[in-house]
Formats: sequence, C-alpha cells, structure tokens
Amino acid sequence: MMKKIRKIIASPITTIAAFALAAGLLLFSSVGGARAALTYFSEDYVSNIQLHEIDVMLVENERQVEGELLSGLLQEGESLKLGTAYRENLSVYNSGVINEYVRVNIHKYWIDQDGEKICNLSPELIELNLVNLGTDWLVDEEASTNERTVLYYNKLLASQSETPLFADKLTISGDVASRVKETRETSGKYTTITTVYEYDGAQFCIEAKVDAVQEHNAQDAIWSSWGRRVTIDNGVLGLK
Repeated sequence: MMKKIRKIIASPITTIAAFALAAGLLLFSSVGGARAALTYFSEDYVSNIQLHEIDVMLVENERQVEGELLSGLLQEGESLKLGTAYRENLSVYNSGVINEYVRVNIHKYWIDQDGEKICNLSPELIELNLVNLGTDWLVDEEASTNERTVLYYNKLLASQSETPLFADKLTISGDVASRVKETRETSGKYTTITTVYEYDGAQFCIEAKVDAVQEHNAQDAIWSSWGRRVTIDNGVLGLK
C-alpha cells in the first residue's frame, strides 16, 4: 500500500529576507500493495497460501487509510508552520485472514514545481518521528539511507490486529528558513541584495509502503520476497 504526502513550501525572491508558506496543502495518494505467496510441497504435505488471504493497511490517527493521508493535519485556513510538531500516528493493521510478518518502507524527499526530484535538498529536514524502535519495530540499517527508512515489525501480527505505532509526529524543520543564498549586484551608488531560499517552491514528499508475508515458512518467504535474511524464534523476528 503506497501513500504519498506532498506540501508546497514557497518563499519570495526579494531584496528583503522573508519566508512564507503556502496556505494550501496538496495531497496525493495511490493504492497499491506488495503481497507474498509461498507454495510448499513435500511427499506428505501440501500447503498453498493464496494472495487474497494476505492484506495489510496503513492506519493514520486511529483510522484505516484507503485514500489520502494528512487530511486532518491542518484546520481549514491554517498554514503549515516550520518547527511545529503535528500529530501523525502511524501503524499497520492486518486486514487479511492469516497471521503475517510486516515491513514498512518510508521515503522522504523534495520535488520541484514540475514534479522532479531535487537531489541537493536534505530529506532529513522532513522529520517523521519514529517510535517504539527496538521494542516493537526494527530499523534495517543496511537497507536504510537518509531518504529511505526500512522498518520490520518484530512480532507476528495476528489477523485483524494492529501493530503499535511506528511514528507519532511530523515536523518540517525550522532550518528550512535558514537555507538561503545571497547575490549582490552593484549599479552606481546602489547595491541590490537578493536573497533566494534554497527551498523556494519546493514540495516535501513522504511515501509509506506497507507489505507482508505469511507466517508459514516466513524466513524463506522474507528472503524470497524482500531479499533479507532474518531469524524467527518463537514468533519474534530478528535481523541478521
């Protein structure tokens, strides 16, 4: 399941240092998913796990999300404020009919007004506060970068059950306002100083992709589907 969040940040190019945020909030989402099926055969046992039995959903602020995210982040007419922590509780719900192991991929990045990724703007200024790390969620350090964070729920998620939160706040760092570039142009007795904000017209994007594999033969299923070696001991998942 893929959810995308975008917010326009705008600032004027002017001779006076100033910063403004666009009042509008743009939300984009697409519904997808990654499911894994494993068929196991032996002389005395045959088990076929069907795709339709495996299903997971993102839960945002106590509601299952099938459409856009952040719909309740701002009140009507309210503008996003730099440095303000907004409530953004995120977890995963097993809406399938079998027990599952769950993984979450989070991507953070900036794009310009044409939708092209801006590679020189830091995704670290998009601060999604992760919680319950180590106790319930494991960060795959080998697969994670500044732009991407890969999380594994370290327990078996029963059908029709929900994980603890993996995030609880969203903040756009106030450091955005300090990323400026000045140019000076002198004509006669006058010097014009132009301040250009590096994030002028940029949009921040967050993508959360949730997928799952079945309980049966889960270690092999995770390796086959996600390319990750794990250990499972009494239902508890560990990263090798």
